[in-house]
Amino acid sequence: MLRGLRNRRTLMRLRILLPFKVFADEPDVMRIVAETRAGSFGLLPHRLDCVAALVPGILSYESAAHGEVFLAVDEGVLVKAGADVRVSARRAIAGADLGQLRDAVAREFIQQGAQEHDLRSVMARLEGGFLRRFAGLERD
Repeated sequence: MLRGLRNRRTLMRLRILLPFKVFADEPDVMRIVAETRAGSFGLLPHRLDCVAALVPGILSYESAAHGEVFLAVDEGVLVKAGADVRVSARRAIAGADLGQLRDAVAREFIQQGAQEHDLRSVMARLEGGFLRRFAGLERD
């Protein structure tokens, strides 16, 4: 009984939050591996608290109930505070095949991110042109 209590305290609770729903809520997570710009890193229950900016990639975790689980996550933020780990991301995809998840990241997340970047550039140019024309009207 005492051993079960000790193990329970050494596990983490992982919550993966999307803009409009809770994607995953795992209470007994033993380890987590996530990807940042500096590369992938692992979290164990006794690691110091931290915050990390995530890039589109694979997040994996091992839980007592489900074993090793792989998810494709879009860019987001990971926060570890004590035994609680929260991942906030724009999108996430669950899948059994690691190769398919890697393809999904490349196809959906990275491509859509590039399209959004291009759209923001076009919008900035349009806004700049509008402001120049508006300033010209005030002078006349």
